Amino acid sequence: MSNRALLVIDIQESFRQLEAWPQTLHPDIAERAERLVSLARAAGDLVVWVLHTEPGSGNAFDPASGHVRYLDGLSGPKPGEVEVRKTSHNAFTTTNLQQVLTERGITELVVSGIRAEQCVETTARVGSDLGFRVTYVADAVTTEPLGGLSAEEVVERTKLVLSGRFAEIATIADLEAVTASVA
Repeated sequence: MSNRALLVIDIQESFRQLEAWPQTLHPDIAERAERLVSLARAAGDLVVWVLHTEPGSGNAFDPASGHVRYLDGLSGPKPGEVEVRKTSHNAFTTTNLQQVLTERGITELVVSGIRAEQCVETTARVGSDLGFRVTYVADAVTTEPLGGLSAEEVVERTKLVLSGRFAEIATIADLEAVTASVA
């Protein structure tokens, strides 16, 4: 196994239940992330599956709703892969993710998922602060318009604030090219 992990963050049915979903930047986010999953598995990278939960809330993120499950198009965890369920925006604070990654010798994170500027960005920031080298895959994240910004502008803003500080910015094609050159 390599020292890299792919984090598939919150690519779950809960988001499709929200009123804003029709405005999401990449409604094909599951297929985009699955390309990364295939690359990670082929490279021997750890795949970490993250689900956001809000137990007792009665909303689409409440496990009782039945919507806290991966979007169709994602293969989901295989034996040896990790699944964490979080109640905070980032994937570290309310889980044992840091311990799991450290025990497995992981030093690099590749992040993808839903809410480019929330759960994916905060996971990238916290991961960086914890000493991980982070790659933010800009076309394997999605979000919706926010605060007068289009979804595209939200992703661009997120790339701007992460780049050179908390993460390297890449695309799926960038990672595919690196994998092809190593093979």
